[in-house]
Amino acid sequence: MQTTGAALLEAMYETGIEYLFANLGSDHTALVEALAAGRRAGKKLPQIVTCPHEMVALTAAHGFAQVSGRAQAVVVHVDCGTQSLAGAIHNAAKGRVPVLIFAGTSPVTQEGEARGSRNEFIQWIQDVFDQRGIVRGYVRYDNEIRRGENVKQLVHRAMQFAYSDPKGPVYLMASREVLESEVPPVALDTSRWVPVAPSPLPPDAPAMIADALAKARRPLVVTSYLGRNPKAVEELLRLCRRLGVGVFESVPSYMNYPGDDPMHQGVQWNEKRQHPGLVEADVVLVIDSDVPWIPTIHRPCPDARIFHIDVDPLKVQMPLWYIHAQHVFRADAALALRQINEQLERLTIDEAAVTERRRHYEQRHAARMEELSRREQPKGDALTPEYLTACVRRAIGPEAIVLSEGVTNFGVISEHARRTRPGTYFTSGGGSLGWTGGAAVGVKLARPDALVAALTGDGSYLFSIPSTVHWMARRYRTPFLQVVYNNGGWRAPRFSAIGVHPEGYASQGDDIGVSFEPSPDHAGIAAAAGGAHAETIERPEQVEPALERALRAIREEGRCAVIDARLTPG
Repeated sequence: MQTTGAALLEAMYETGIEYLFANLGSDHTALVEALAAGRRAGKKLPQIVTCPHEMVALTAAHGFAQVSGRAQAVVVHVDCGTQSLAGAIHNAAKGRVPVLIFAGTSPVTQEGEARGSRNEFIQWIQDVFDQRGIVRGYVRYDNEIRRGENVKQLVHRAMQFAYSDPKGPVYLMASREVLESEVPPVALDTSRWVPVAPSPLPPDAPAMIADALAKARRPLVVTSYLGRNPKAVEELLRLCRRLGVGVFESVPSYMNYPGDDPMHQGVQWNEKRQHPGLVEADVVLVIDSDVPWIPTIHRPCPDARIFHIDVDPLKVQMPLWYIHAQHVFRADAALALRQINEQLERLTIDEAAVTERRRHYEQRHAARMEELSRREQPKGDALTPEYLTACVRRAIGPEAIVLSEGVTNFGVISEHARRTRPGTYFTSGGGSLGWTGGAAVGVKLARPDALVAALTGDGSYLFSIPSTVHWMARRYRTPFLQVVYNNGGWRAPRFSAIGVHPEGYASQGDDIGVSFEPSPDHAGIAAAAGGAHAETIERPEQVEPALERALRAIREEGRCAVIDARLTPG
């Protein structure tokens, strides 16, 4: 016999979970005992990673899954711990990142009817009517483990949901009495618990799309997260280079297309400009994108023929969403692009038209690269985000993994970090801030040999709970570079207010509730909590020496390095 808690841990390990990013509580007694007993017996079980804050636990699991493709588990305490997951569960849901979240519940008996019955005052206070309802709008699957006999089946079913497109978080919970109950061991054939296979395009679609792209005067691909699968990047390169098709990244959360390829036509976030490639395109292929354009700012030509391919083309978690595509397909990007490329081999292609398209996009790309290089030049004593990002790019090299949470500098980091290799650029994929710190810890656990650079705004740095992040980084030996793009407060709310009220009072006021003056010692927080190498810089000539010292601390001393870069206002 074994406890349900022990069976739960075994089931997690069977699904490939290596780490439990855990914030333990009184509801986890069976798990704590099973882990201790398992270590004594030499059993193969997931390893505990102690996380002093639940949001950091989930961001670490999020980062781990993004770079590895392997879901991990987060263990939290009843309703309180579930609510402390906060914006991290929004990010995992919107970013389509698989993760298993397990929470205990308050014991369901109070007079000693079963092992685990209530014995602490807090267990009455933490008893709520619908704990699963806290996260139901964000998870792909939720359930309560009511009997230990089928705990393994429930775990494997949950992971089928987590790994099936659209991927995402799943949530299980169980009372202490259930976890403590004894059950006979159950052996499952894990090969029978596989995720739903990726979907290809329907039979007639590849030829239709291939023909439209081949005959278009200005074909354009728009994408945001195609790069979550490196094979999709390979297929997109093959397509665009063969036909001379431009690629535009809108709100990219992955490295979707090499920034140095001549067909790359730039990146756009909230910049208030019409993208020239989008408005001139006569055929637009939107593939894996939640926000391909913002209609109040820029959009395709009304006559453009729009094809839409996505694992979730209806955007089922978005109440308001449409792009007026004439053809919509639910399909996996890598499979769909491979089908289209195979069709191209059967077509007679106008090579003169391809040459003209290619030359057009090459010229646009060259002009854009020249403009980016101009922006990267130092401007007197001003420390600009463009110059800072270019220095980071040169210091870390093309193989390093960049985690971006620059918010009002999202566009700057996307353009000037200039990633060229799949799997070297990530954002959370969601809209809640505070992701980069915990994500960097998770990325380093998954890829211990990689250099990880977390580039974050000062607001998102504080959201990330840096004291927890850097304590974890020291304990689990996951050193990374963190560069804080310090604007002295939240610029995003100011920009939003000015966008709606350009001549309003807020546009003229200095203090509208978004300043962080007096400035926190951002680097000092990391030094105090995790022994990080800490520097604060304010001038352009300080950047490269600071980066050199920071990378030495990471590589030679095995500790994090935080550079608080105080950007010049304006």
